[in-house]
Amino acid sequence: MTDPSIVPRDAIRSREKEGAQTTPLSDGWDVVVVGGGPAGSIAAYQARMGGARTLLIDRAHFPRYKTCGGGLIGATLNSIPDGLDETPVVDVFRASFTLRGRLFTTRRSRERVLSLVNRDAFDAELIAKARSAGVVVWEGTKVTAIRESATSVELETSRGGVFASAAIGADGSSSRVARFVGVATRQVDLGLEVELDIDGYRDEWGDRIHLDWGPLSGSYAWVFPKRDSLTVGVIASKGHPDETREYLRSFLATQGLDGARVLRESGHLTRCRTRDSPLGSGRILLVGDAAGLLEPWTREGISYAIRSGRIAGRLLAEATRDHTQTDWANVQDQYRNEIERDLGAEMEAGRALLAAFRKAPWLFYLLLARTERGWRQFARITRGETSLARAYRHRSVRWLAKVISLPGGGRQ
Repeated sequence: MTDPSIVPRDAIRSREKEGAQTTPLSDGWDVVVVGGGPAGSIAAYQARMGGARTLLIDRAHFPRYKTCGGGLIGATLNSIPDGLDETPVVDVFRASFTLRGRLFTTRRSRERVLSLVNRDAFDAELIAKARSAGVVVWEGTKVTAIRESATSVELETSRGGVFASAAIGADGSSSRVARFVGVATRQVDLGLEVELDIDGYRDEWGDRIHLDWGPLSGSYAWVFPKRDSLTVGVIASKGHPDETREYLRSFLATQGLDGARVLRESGHLTRCRTRDSPLGSGRILLVGDAAGLLEPWTREGISYAIRSGRIAGRLLAEATRDHTQTDWANVQDQYRNEIERDLGAEMEAGRALLAAFRKAPWLFYLLLARTERGWRQFARITRGETSLARAYRHRSVRWLAKVISLPGGGRQ
């Protein structure tokens, strides 16, 4: 029996000639989501819960490895439907800090500071939640072409053609859908990571994360403990691969981890959108990394992926209930307004803080590692009790960031 969601290209052309594009497609989907990471799976889940017939497509088979520190801040945990039941979670209550490998300081909290997961298990559970809600998932399926008309979105895939009333691009920082829409990025960074066997290091690292403000402009490094491994990584501006690799090597040595067994090595690029970059076009919305949505200073992206996915899925479920009455320009405006109000404000705060951090990492070290107020604010942000945008609204924080960013500001 032929899958009704696969439509031959000659049939598509025939429908267009006959004028059938002016009515809803009975054999297509309401929403198709490209990409099965957190942004895509949550978007698909939200669309299906809103009543949309939803298809999710990803070229990988889940579970699959994903380069990522796996840190889940409170904003992420608060946005996951029904929480996490299957993913092993490590809660940390301590954080240590160094400045270029020196001036070691440890901070403790009675409450959880951060939760850490392996992305393979985390992403697989979110996919399972989408499936349980009724989303149809095509794994191992590659999207090869995208077309959009005034009445539908058509995808060519390795399984055949797909018709949908609307689409969501959630296919990561190298997104094919983002290229189709015309996303512009402003900040590109290179992240390098190694996964290490935690055996022999569990007592030291079981409930502690470590952050180092690094020698490259805007760089930092981290050690994040997982159930069976340690994720160690560094991130810095793209264009300095040798220096970034040397930073990772020296960081491993200063943490006493250069002798640990390496389970996996990987790297990735993160991309932040420009302020005026499109978040979609026509019947297509972009979410997460595909839209260039992540916090510019820390490069945290999971919460941005999940929150933008929830918004996009909800809006497209509403938009596809009555195919003949939808004002798609209004849908685009609604999406942009909701993203800019929350995530956009946080990105603006992150841009300002990154500019100051590039000039005076020592000051950020002193504030977060050595002052009680700075440490409490850090922990409140990671727990989701406040946000970077709200913290940046304080007059003293804005004034300090502005002064540091002036020519000659931030000198030791």
